[in-house]
Amino acid sequence: MSNHVEVPHQSTRSRGEMMRPAAKQYVVARPLYTEEWFAEEHEKIYRHRKTLLDHVKQYFTCDSKRAKNAALSLLPIIGWLKIYQMKEWLLSDIVSGISTGLVAVLQGLAYCLLASLPAWYGLFSAFFPVVMYFFLGTSRHISVGPFPVLCLMIGSVVTRLVPDQGPPANITGFEGLTMDERRVMVAASLTFLVGLMQLAMGILQVGFVVMYLSDTLVSGFTTAAAIHILVSQLKFVLGLVVPGLSGPLAIIYTLKEIFIQITSTNICDLVTSIVIMVVVFIVKEINDRYKAKLPVPIPIEVIMTVIACGVSYAFDFKTTFKVNVVGLIPSGYETPAPPNLDIFQETAVEAFPMAIVGFAVAFSVAKVYSVKHDYTIDGNQELIAFGVSNIFGASFKSFAASTALSRSAVQESTGGKTQVAGLLSALIVMVVTLALGFLLEPLPTSVLGAVVIVNLKGMLMQVRDVPYLWRRDKPDCVVWLGTFVAAIFLGLDLGLAVGLGIELLTVVLRTQFPRCSVLANITGTDIYKDRKDYLCIYEPEGVKIFRIPSPIFFANIEFFRNKLVEAIGFNPLRVLRKRNKALRTIRKLLKKGDLQWTSKGFLNTSFGPIKESEDESNTEELDLPTDFKDLPVRINWNAELPANIRVPRVDVHSLILDFAAVSFLDISALKGLKTALKELIRVEVEVYIVACDMYILEKLYACSFFDDEVKPSMFFLTLHDAMLHVLEKHPETTERKCEPEKIITTVTVHHPANGGGSLRSRDRSVPVPETKF
Repeated sequence: MSNHVEVPHQSTRSRGEMMRPAAKQYVVARPLYTEEWFAEEHEKIYRHRKTLLDHVKQYFTCDSKRAKNAALSLLPIIGWLKIYQMKEWLLSDIVSGISTGLVAVLQGLAYCLLASLPAWYGLFSAFFPVVMYFFLGTSRHISVGPFPVLCLMIGSVVTRLVPDQGPPANITGFEGLTMDERRVMVAASLTFLVGLMQLAMGILQVGFVVMYLSDTLVSGFTTAAAIHILVSQLKFVLGLVVPGLSGPLAIIYTLKEIFIQITSTNICDLVTSIVIMVVVFIVKEINDRYKAKLPVPIPIEVIMTVIACGVSYAFDFKTTFKVNVVGLIPSGYETPAPPNLDIFQETAVEAFPMAIVGFAVAFSVAKVYSVKHDYTIDGNQELIAFGVSNIFGASFKSFAASTALSRSAVQESTGGKTQVAGLLSALIVMVVTLALGFLLEPLPTSVLGAVVIVNLKGMLMQVRDVPYLWRRDKPDCVVWLGTFVAAIFLGLDLGLAVGLGIELLTVVLRTQFPRCSVLANITGTDIYKDRKDYLCIYEPEGVKIFRIPSPIFFANIEFFRNKLVEAIGFNPLRVLRKRNKALRTIRKLLKKGDLQWTSKGFLNTSFGPIKESEDESNTEELDLPTDFKDLPVRINWNAELPANIRVPRVDVHSLILDFAAVSFLDISALKGLKTALKELIRVEVEVYIVACDMYILEKLYACSFFDDEVKPSMFFLTLHDAMLHVLEKHPETTERKCEPEKIITTVTVHHPANGGGSLRSRDRSVPVPETKF
């Protein structure tokens, strides 16, 4: 059947009252569609859906074009070198590379302290991974090298296996090595394992895993990491000897040790650190405020480090004030060494979160710059790049690399265009390692600690996110606080796991307990909104529109059914059972002669009180559809029943379920939905489902969802189609009034199939504007 529905729009109120000045309007004249009618009139394009076997075949199919694309994908350097603009970009990359290299040297030395390793190994991490990333990375602007959070996570593993006090872990290969050598072995083997995990994830194309680390979770995690870093650097700033601790509550025990020794503070270290922090902080603020006017940021950390080195050497801080200095920096690089497999077994659990965190931070920074400079990055290729970089670096005893936002900001803000700047920064680090390392030997470690602390400002200021999150999105605020607290007290690895668990729990709870709503028509439109939010609404009596704003699956199907019962105001299963019990009683009374059918209705011929049937046999029959076949008349359940029989009244004759936001249904939800629909249909409530996704409809057909009671004809294309169908089928339906005004609602439905085209019109008079619906 083809229905032609006209939806005119008219009002007796002044146009200025009804709508915006010069508001645009549209009038649509089209047939009223169910899903079946729409499918009959509009032919779909057949699309072949690939099976798992098709995907496997495609993955392993190789031709010249695919080989070329694979080579370009695995070696992104080929792509950007072809478009490299020598005259415009080379000078910028040189300036950026030198600036970034100086910062990388300093941060390599400083962040190495977080990993509980000799300072010069930080120079290795600022060189080897950068070289490999130059060939394999897709970001043109990030600066690869040590990242403080990752260094701290490495340090916790290093101090667990090789503690400052007590015997080291029982690992083959530790025999005859010093404590520093054992720690370097642990860090290098751990880095190798992290690289293997990243490489495996890249090959398996699972770069999407980083999407599970939301910005809120990363913010809470990195803020907690900044607190850990701050506490870990206090011993260098104060000149104290505090053993490195790891595990749950390590931060508490570290603070306890610091406060116990606070009277032994080295005043020279403290004063030096305060001066460095104040000067660096002030100049960094100047850099931020006047970055548009400065050609390059003032490299204040490098300047202050050079001054500190000179002052320390001139006044012999090491001897005179007992200040700890960087000490001997061997020139050159160590020979490659294989990883220790025993360490793999001891560190596998900690390596995975490191692989995720290192990639997640680097990818998020790379994404920022790729958007800013209009080029694309590939998450899976980034995993491969960092995996290979860490494996290569670990072979030369460097530790896990990622990126630091401050160092990447230097590379980008000083004009860096490509990873040529990164390669030049690595060359600067190499020059320092091979020839100039001796100049850094008198550098106090308190200066490095001060540089680390002052660079924590960005991460620590993330705490300002909490009030904003609390006002805007409390579940996200819970994720932030939960991750932050767990990472502070349980350690970074367990804290990340707890934060991820809380985040996934909030997602589950949001989908398991969605905000269902009852909709109503906004008068004079085909728009439907939550009835609680608007004053002037149109609600035909006996019609309910129920919106489900989430997928329906095993965990929320019962919640959905309970909310549906709450919305319609009765439990259909209870009503059905009451009706079937009433039918039993009526049949029993008719059989006994206590009840007779007359032209005026049922007549009670018994003078005694009649009790409702208490027969509980065949209780399963109570859930079946009501059967009137052996009764003289069909029972009107909303009228007065004979023999004082009482059944709950049902005032709803039509229920429309809005499935526009339902993205999937699982098998448990299909069964629960079908049961709920049958219960409603059996108590004579017409159910319509609207805006259902085509893939869900196909699944319903495939799962034999439809039968004699639940039919495909209940599915309508839009909510307005279903409403017009209900109004046509129930012309006696009246509307709820919009006080204090009175609305005239007119629905005109044209049936071209009914030769002559009869018109059916509903007019409800009620005080001022007229709205044709």
